[in-house]
Amino acid sequence: MSNSKAYGEAAIENGASSLQSNIEKTSDWKDFMALIKIGIVNSNLITTFTGLWLALHFSGQSFLDNLDIIFFTVAGSSLIIAGSCAINNYVDRDIDHLMERTKSRPTVTGKILPSKVLVLGILLIGLGTLFLFFTTMTATVIGLLGVFSYVCLYTLWSKRQLVSNTIIGSISGAVPPLIGWAAVDANLDIMAWALFVLMFVWQPPHFYALAMRRVNEYRAAGVPMLPVVKGFKTTKIHIIVWVALLLPIPFFLTKLGIPFLILATILNIGWLALGIYGYRIKDDIKWAKLMFVYSLQYLTIIFVAMVIVTLI
Repeated sequence: MSNSKAYGEAAIENGASSLQSNIEKTSDWKDFMALIKIGIVNSNLITTFTGLWLALHFSGQSFLDNLDIIFFTVAGSSLIIAGSCAINNYVDRDIDHLMERTKSRPTVTGKILPSKVLVLGILLIGLGTLFLFFTTMTATVIGLLGVFSYVCLYTLWSKRQLVSNTIIGSISGAVPPLIGWAAVDANLDIMAWALFVLMFVWQPPHFYALAMRRVNEYRAAGVPMLPVVKGFKTTKIHIIVWVALLLPIPFFLTKLGIPFLILATILNIGWLALGIYGYRIKDDIKWAKLMFVYSLQYLTIIFVAMVIVTLI
C-alpha cells in the first residue's frame, strides 16, 4: 500500500510538473506574440498578400507557378514587420507601463531582457530582408524603407515629439501592399500606388479614433497624440477630413470592376456618414469606438473584396 501511495504521489507530482511546463511554454509564446505585435503583423499580411495577388493577376502570371515568390514575400514582409515591432517595444519600454493596453508586455514586466528584444528585432529584420532579396530588389528596398520609416521616423523621432506622429507613422503602414506588388512586378503600376495611398489615408482616422479612447493613457505617457494636444473637437474634424479623402481612391482601382467600385464607394460613404453623425452623439468616446470598429471592418472587407472580384 505504501508503494502504491508513493507511486500515486509521484504521478501527481509529475503531472503537476508537466502542467506547469505547458503553462510556461504557453506564456512564453504569448510573450513572443506580444513582442512582435502579432495583430499588426497579421493585418499587414492581408495587405501584402493583396498587393501580391493583384500583381500576379494583372500581369497574367499563375499563382501556383510562383509559390516560391509568394513564400519569400509573405515570410519576408512578416519578419521585417515583426522585427520593427520588437524594436518599437524595446524603445517604448519606459512608457508602456503607463498604458493599459501595453503594461503587460514582457519588456515592461521584465520577463525578457531589453537587450534580447533588440537583438531579436534586428535578427528578424535581417532574415526578412534576406527573404525579400529572393523576390526583387525593388521589394527589398521598399521593405527597408518601411523599416526605416517605422523605427526611425516614427518610433525614435516623431512619436514623442510631434502631433503629426500618426501621419508620419502611416508611411510604414502603407508600405506592405507595395512590397507585395513589387515582389511580382518591380515596375509598380498605378494600382499599386493606389493601394499605398488607400492604406496611408486609412490609418489617421483609425488611430485617431483609438487615441480618443485612450487619451488619458497617451497623456500620462507624454505622447502628443492629436486628441491630447488639440482635444476631441479638432480630432473629430480631422477624422472626417481623412475619411473624406478616401472617396476618390476607388476610381484609381477601376480595373477591379464596377462591383468593387460600388462596394468601396458605399463603404467610404458609410464611414463618412458615421463620422458626420458623430456630431449628434454627445458621448465622444462612444463615437470614437464606433469609428474604430468600422475602420477595422472596412479594411478587412475592402482588401478581401479585391481578391474575390478577381476570382469571379
